[in-house]
Amino acid sequence: MTRILVLISLSDSGIETIKSTPGLPQQEMEFVNRWKQENVLESFFISVSKKEAVLIFQEVDEARTREMIETLPYFPYMEKIDYHVLNKQF
Repeated sequence: MTRILVLISLSDSGIETIKSTPGLPQQEMEFVNRWKQENVLESFFISVSKKEAVLIFQEVDEARTREMIETLPYFPYMEKIDYHVLNKQF
């Protein structure tokens, strides 16, 4: 079973913008919750600092995953995005 692991780091200036824009986190979570309901997002983790996130996608390929990430409201504030195609063993 193929999974796409996405590691995201936000920029320091991006975090400040997000904190000063109250509606932005809610908009971001609408995407995350919709993907969960659509069964394409298997897992979602946020670091304690809220600067990094880990998303694990299923039932989509890497190209589609990249497109989805680019639609996120936080996308302009992302400093680094790593994509890893994995085979789930158990």
